Amino acid sequence: MAANMYRVGDYVYFENSSSNPLLIRRIEELNKTANGNVEAKVVCFYRRRDISSTLIALADKHARELEEEMENPEMADLPEKQKHQLRHRELFLSRQLESLPATHIRGKCCVTLLNETEALKSYLDREDAFFYSLVYDPQQKTLLADKGEIRVGNKYQADITDLLNEGEDDGRELEKLEEKVWDPNSSLTEKQIDQFLVVARSVGTFARALDCSSSVRQPSLHMSAAAASRDITLFHAMDTLHATGYDMTRAIAALVPQGGPVLCRDEMEEWSASEANLFEEALEKYGKDFTDIQQDFLPWKSLTSIIEYYYMWKTTDRYVQQKRLKAAEAESKLKQVYIPNYNKPNPNQLSNNVKPALMNGAAGAGVPGPPGSAPTPGLGRACESCYTSSSYQWYSWGPPNMQCRLCASCWTYWKKYGGLKMPTRLDGERPGPNRNNMSPHGLPLRHSGSPKFAVKTRQAFYLQTNGLTRITRRLCMDIIRPRYLARHPYLPVNTAAIKAECALRLPDRPKKPLPMKPVERKPLESVVRYLEAHPCPAKPDPPIRGASISTGSLTPIKASPILNNGSPTILGKRTYEQHNGLDGSKSKALAPQWDIMAKRMSEAARPSASLQDEVHELD
Repeated sequence: MAANMYRVGDYVYFENSSSNPLLIRRIEELNKTANGNVEAKVVCFYRRRDISSTLIALADKHARELEEEMENPEMADLPEKQKHQLRHRELFLSRQLESLPATHIRGKCCVTLLNETEALKSYLDREDAFFYSLVYDPQQKTLLADKGEIRVGNKYQADITDLLNEGEDDGRELEKLEEKVWDPNSSLTEKQIDQFLVVARSVGTFARALDCSSSVRQPSLHMSAAAASRDITLFHAMDTLHATGYDMTRAIAALVPQGGPVLCRDEMEEWSASEANLFEEALEKYGKDFTDIQQDFLPWKSLTSIIEYYYMWKTTDRYVQQKRLKAAEAESKLKQVYIPNYNKPNPNQLSNNVKPALMNGAAGAGVPGPPGSAPTPGLGRACESCYTSSSYQWYSWGPPNMQCRLCASCWTYWKKYGGLKMPTRLDGERPGPNRNNMSPHGLPLRHSGSPKFAVKTRQAFYLQTNGLTRITRRLCMDIIRPRYLARHPYLPVNTAAIKAECALRLPDRPKKPLPMKPVERKPLESVVRYLEAHPCPAKPDPPIRGASISTGSLTPIKASPILNNGSPTILGKRTYEQHNGLDGSKSKALAPQWDIMAKRMSEAARPSASLQDEVHELD
């Protein structure tokens, strides 16, 4: 019951895809929609696989620098497998908020800021444990160090001097180390100091009446008096009193110098109404992250000014009003929600009812199931992560054309941590069998699944059929259609239906066995000796055209045009032997064309003198 109860602030898994890894989110709010469903407003965490390779290089550089500062060589001593799995535990915090249905929650996890005092291996020893140290901005595509780091070391802590012994003098000049701003043992009484402060407020009110911008901001006398009574006026009055040696006459004269009364304003009075609205909007989005507030909302304000305004803003009625509204909203929102366990089968789950029979030697290809069922991909392959070949449940994984699969344990690891247990070739680490970029026979594949270049197969195989199979081919030739399948080698064959038909036809045949064509295979040595004794005859050289014929002395001869007889090419309809350059009978329809071409070839081979004599005879 408690495991299925989710509250605000919990780190949970969300599922948005049946094949992709689970999302990791932190619940900020639980809201009930108008139709009765529950939506969770969550903070997004990103995995290494979700960001670009450039940012991953920056993250690795930050990790190396952090390791050098910690002076902890633990990461270098870890084996490659644990380094690989540790990368799956690293997350990147973001300021992005999104709303997801609460029914998509798939369990709880633990996400903590990377602790310098904790061993990295401890995250591997705990289930569902993750860490983060950087903040990822999905819009700007940037990585920044988290502001919540603990600053420990000589850069942040002061060096404490040794304790002085009793009676030992301090050799430092204390006047240079501190500055006195008020003397409580002055000659003025408390009543005189209060009277001087009233005079300072009156001068501040009069100064606001003379200032044009202040008269617009505080149009009434009450507002001007309230602004003049703020701490900035009192601090200036007390500093003036201390600077004049607590002389009332000189202090009052300093309040009203030659140019007019002194006007003191703090950040609350300097900021306009539009700037105050921007600040409240930024505070709602970023919280007390004043650096982000300055960068994204108020870049013209200094960081000191923003921080001072925040603490002054907390003393106003505006802050009290917003605090009451947030408390009322929190009362109306859900504190927790119960989500039952998700027990529906995953669409990537492979059926184990089909026996992994081999077809045409394709152990990794789709194996046909019962008649009318779709082929089950991946049967016969090992797990892509741990390389096991036995599991109580298998899941399809990766591109559909690769037909890869994962065992139940590795599938759970993939969904939770977004990677495989063992390092892959893509990571530049130890390769394993059945990688994604290899075919079942070791042929490298493009992303589309087509062979890129031919290499030697991993293991040669030989298919030897038994007598019953050969008989089945003869009996069920009308069902098998061997000529058709020879032209379509990748079509699946329904072996179950063929076996059933053969079992029906076999008893009807006579008891005399079918005549089988005897096959006599000669040994390889005799074939080699025959090829050595009968080498392939050399091809005759093509006739050389007469290059010395004087074309200027020849008279053009009007040859009869070559008719194509409606054929799409000049070759016309040729037999198989003619098309492949073999000796064969010529077609009757093409006999004139072949005669003309042969005549031209013979004429081209004649000597130039005989050709010239023939030209003169024609003249």
